[in-house]
Amino acid sequence: MRDLYRITRKEGAQTHTLSHTAHATAELTHIAERRRRNCDISTVTAQATQVRDVSGIVTGEEKQRGEMLAQGGPWALSVMSLVLLLSQEVSAIEVPLDPKIQQDLKQPPTIVKQSLKDYIVDPRDNIIIECEAKGNPVPTFSWRRNGKFFNTGKDPRVTMRKRSGTLEISFRSGGRPEDYEGEYQCFASNDFGTALTNKILLRVSKSPLWPKEVLEPVVVVEGSPLVLACNPPPGLPPPHTFWMNSAMMPITQDRRVSMGLNGDLYFSNVLAKDSHTDYSCNARFLFTHTIQQKNPFTLKVQTKEPFNDTSSVNSTDLYGGRKVAETTPNFLSPTGTDSSRMVMRGEKLQLECIASGVPTPSIKWFKKGGDLNQKVKLENFNKTLRIDSVSEEDAGEYMCMANNQIGSIRHSINVQVKAAPYWLDKPSNLVLAPDENGRLVCRANGNPKPHIQWLVNGEPIESDSSLPNPSRSVVGDTIMFRSVQMGSSAVYQCNASNDHGYLLANAFVSILDMAPRMLGSKNQLIKVIENNRTFLDCPYFGSPLPELRWFKNGQGSGLDGGHYRVYINGTLEIKRARAEDQGTYTCVASNILGKEENQVRLEVKEPTRIVRAPEHQSAIRGTMARFDCRVKSDLTLPITVTWLKDDKPLSLGWRLKKDEDSLSIPNVHEGDEGTYTCTVKTEIDQDTASARLTVLEDASLSPSQSSVLPADRPDSPIDLEVSDPAERSVRLTWIPGDDHNSPVTQFLVQFEEDRWESGKWQNLSSYPGDLNSVILQLSPFVNYQFRVIAVNSVGQSRPSHPSPRYQTSGAPPDAIPSGLKGWGTKKNNMEISWEPLLDTERNGPNLRYSVGWRRKDIGEEWSNVTTVGAKHIVHDTETYVPYEIKLQAVNDFGLGPESNIIIGYSGEDKPTAPPTDLRVSKIDSTKVNVHWTPVDPSTVLGEFKEYRLYYWREGSMVKGLRVNKEKRTKGFYSTVAQPTGILTDLQPYSHYRMSMVVANNRYEGPPSNNVEFHTKEGVPDTPKFFKIIQRSTDAIHLQWDKPLEPNGILIGYKLNYQTVNGSRVGRMQMESFLPNVTAYTLRLPERAIRYKFYLAALTQVGAGEVYAEESPHFTNEAYSKDQVDIATQGWFIGLMCAIALIILILLIVCFIKRSRGGKYPVREKKDLPLDAVDQKGEDGSFDYHSDEDNKPLQGSQNSLNGGVKESDDSLVDYGEGGDGQFNEDGSFIGQYTVKKDKDETEGNESSEATSPVNAIYSLA
Repeated sequence: MRDLYRITRKEGAQTHTLSHTAHATAELTHIAERRRRNCDISTVTAQATQVRDVSGIVTGEEKQRGEMLAQGGPWALSVMSLVLLLSQEVSAIEVPLDPKIQQDLKQPPTIVKQSLKDYIVDPRDNIIIECEAKGNPVPTFSWRRNGKFFNTGKDPRVTMRKRSGTLEISFRSGGRPEDYEGEYQCFASNDFGTALTNKILLRVSKSPLWPKEVLEPVVVVEGSPLVLACNPPPGLPPPHTFWMNSAMMPITQDRRVSMGLNGDLYFSNVLAKDSHTDYSCNARFLFTHTIQQKNPFTLKVQTKEPFNDTSSVNSTDLYGGRKVAETTPNFLSPTGTDSSRMVMRGEKLQLECIASGVPTPSIKWFKKGGDLNQKVKLENFNKTLRIDSVSEEDAGEYMCMANNQIGSIRHSINVQVKAAPYWLDKPSNLVLAPDENGRLVCRANGNPKPHIQWLVNGEPIESDSSLPNPSRSVVGDTIMFRSVQMGSSAVYQCNASNDHGYLLANAFVSILDMAPRMLGSKNQLIKVIENNRTFLDCPYFGSPLPELRWFKNGQGSGLDGGHYRVYINGTLEIKRARAEDQGTYTCVASNILGKEENQVRLEVKEPTRIVRAPEHQSAIRGTMARFDCRVKSDLTLPITVTWLKDDKPLSLGWRLKKDEDSLSIPNVHEGDEGTYTCTVKTEIDQDTASARLTVLEDASLSPSQSSVLPADRPDSPIDLEVSDPAERSVRLTWIPGDDHNSPVTQFLVQFEEDRWESGKWQNLSSYPGDLNSVILQLSPFVNYQFRVIAVNSVGQSRPSHPSPRYQTSGAPPDAIPSGLKGWGTKKNNMEISWEPLLDTERNGPNLRYSVGWRRKDIGEEWSNVTTVGAKHIVHDTETYVPYEIKLQAVNDFGLGPESNIIIGYSGEDKPTAPPTDLRVSKIDSTKVNVHWTPVDPSTVLGEFKEYRLYYWREGSMVKGLRVNKEKRTKGFYSTVAQPTGILTDLQPYSHYRMSMVVANNRYEGPPSNNVEFHTKEGVPDTPKFFKIIQRSTDAIHLQWDKPLEPNGILIGYKLNYQTVNGSRVGRMQMESFLPNVTAYTLRLPERAIRYKFYLAALTQVGAGEVYAEESPHFTNEAYSKDQVDIATQGWFIGLMCAIALIILILLIVCFIKRSRGGKYPVREKKDLPLDAVDQKGEDGSFDYHSDEDNKPLQGSQNSLNGGVKESDDSLVDYGEGGDGQFNEDGSFIGQYTVKKDKDETEGNESSEATSPVNAIYSLA
């Protein structure tokens, strides 16, 4: 076979994508459009290897085909017709991961592991060249070396591993690794084809010594530029260089002195202090971990003037006061005014500009035609420009400018970006049934554009020695298969190449014929609750795809329709199970090769219900509380009744009693308070009910009861003793304390250890109250001490004094760390984490964890690491590949048990491909069907989450209507070949735009093409408002406004109305209005008639949502806002309030006068002259009053400020005697207090009841 390959970079391994849908999503309406059944499947994607044609020559046949296509000849037309035809018929069989099917499935070889293309090995180790493949039958392996057959059996140093193509070359018995350098290629073959690896260029790492040389001293004048050449010996791979002095300290680098990309040491200008004899360049060889050192340079700097330490110079003067001529910048690297660089896409670009000059020049970078983007990093004191991953937009002209105070200089670097081929559409494995059609597509891009060549079983397809294959045709980057037949299975290779690299991808085409097979369990029993929806599964497989039908009780025609529904994956849905649906269901799958059937027995059960639920209750402490929980369920289903307290499992213990229908809590105390939940479960359903218990103190104890000593908390246990030591147990004995009239119900044993959490007491176990000696189960390697707490119905005792310490011996860990998982935090790593063991689970010193991992399904060896932390990060992984992970704890006493193997995944990356051909159909007013072409699962670079549709309303087709353009999203989970979805909740009569991306758990991919569409006209929204704005005795005035969302062109309004009188309504009447009419006046035949109005806007589609309003009742409703209602005027309300206040004051005064006249009739009975206290008013009238009018009677209420302020003038002043009390013909009923000091008066309160009269006096 001619030489077609050239080594470039490492290949990706085989990937598997899983498409999983459960019957719980079967109600999705679009599932019926799927062309293939969708059970747990594996779409096996071919291993991608990368190849290029070294010669770069297009064959004459290919050139002729290109010319025919360009000229539009008949051959080209026929080919294009075939392409169009097959583009609609391409399909592939999705093979389930069922072990029985996989065992019988014949499959061509697939390469799953291989060494790097450019493979550099350490000469001190054995050489291992990897080649792993899978297939059925198991592949056989052969090798070529330098294009010739390599007979591994004849070389005693070379062995090939069993059931593998991996070569191991050992040098224990002698031999030189250099003798095995060359180009290797592995071939994996079975009866169905041959897969091949890359050509692996094997080279041995070299770290040569530095050539011996005598270096003359370097003499320069101060201020001059200088370059000390490194010229490291050529190694494989090239060494890393750095400069050091004889003290093994790095040479200090700054703006003036720095190392270039080639390893040379550059001085922009030399100072006197640079004179040293030990400038040494070092080369570090990574593979052999060795450092080679060059003979040191001696640098002598000549100065024109001696150093003047007496002159007054600036402290920043680098030349010590000496006069050094200033010079303009000049580039040391690169030279000249312009240069060019070519860099490959994805590689690292480094541009360098180092300049000389006095003072030291500064470096600035520019890009012609734009600014430096965020990818650009400046290093080495701005002398180096770095872009880590170059892309096409980084091409262009870069300029560096060196300037100081004397002048400036520029250098232009023209950067060209070329690209080795990279995948656009990598061919995938294809499994077809006989007479089916399919295609393999191989699309790649690069600069220049790659040339595509197809091979079959490692040989160019045009030189295939087999007979002509009429079912296969090659059209450019696509191989079309039509009506394939058995025996045409093969492995195809796509070779995409240009001047800078190549790609190679293996993809097999396997022709499969298989009679129908049932994948699920035989004769399943399904139980369902009555009136619930249920699914009967019947997973099946066959090639060609079988037809599936369901039957009930072995009779009748197939079940589909009514309340039955059959899905494409074989599931039968019963929408609402009834008693008559119980029976045996048979599913039959058939194709041209045979048929297979399976049975499912369906039993319909009564639901489980709590018919008497617990109720909230309060109980006095010490009494009994009872919660009911009576259940009704299907007699054939066993039930389990459990109780929770505050959402935690309730421990019944000796005190709480549970029977079939209730929970009893005797002698309740504060700890029993909480929410109790009864949970009733069967194997297929459950029911719950909750109630709260509140514990009350007994406040009605009689004197005889209160004389009894109350119960109290118990005393602490005493005299703790540790005995009977064993490897993991010990006996603890104690003496109980006084129970204080409440028996001890429980002893709680706690422990404290001084190794990890010293001073922290933790619960160990609890025991019944009648025990005082127990065996404690302990953990190894713990220094224990114990204490005991007694518990009775009142509460807990104080803890006892601690016991003597007891230390258990060490042992290997017993526990397996929980929570083991693996996931990627970056695209090229996987973080393995777990929950660390508890301190008491360590069982010994130096606890650590041994974690192992390996790639799933490729048979590689386990990688292991031991760590003391609770996580480990695996670096340099491929993106989103599955790993098997295991873990075990280790201490100084040995290994603990090993965990079960779990599956973890490395990190996800941004999907690389967008969905294509996004389009819409069946556009309605509020919904639209969305279709797209899915992405290749390998481009998702993570777990497929959904296709995410971004859509937004661009505008309304109603002129002048402003809309919200906020973007909205909707996700579609679909893994079918022709996915579709329904986008709902759209606004009618609107202009929309949308695009779609594919999303994994962390990232979204690039967007698809934008799609624009216009929704159809719909019914309008309700009018913006609708109100009765005026009501008079003979008319009702209505007003409304157009809808906020017309959803189309308004053609008018429809008003329906009818009279209402309680529950009776009149005949409906209707009025229609033009779209510019927004008001209407209805004349009332009678004043008391009420109406209910229904208003709706109209478009061509129909009437919108109705806005209903009812007219107010005339007798109890005010007039509308347009009429002036005097009762609502502010001045009228104020006037009414003032009149009411005056009337209230007059009533109070009259009441007071009348009361005084009844109590003081003295002047009416005696004909006496007026007293001096009867003062004449200004208007000539007399005011008959007593000084007592301003003084409250004894027994009256205090004033609002809390005390009674007595008048200075009191009737006491006119009395005789010191007791301050007198009678006047018996006409004075009340008593008057003697005038006292204010403080005494305020402190004296009467015990008389307050009379209404006194209250009025007090307020007056």
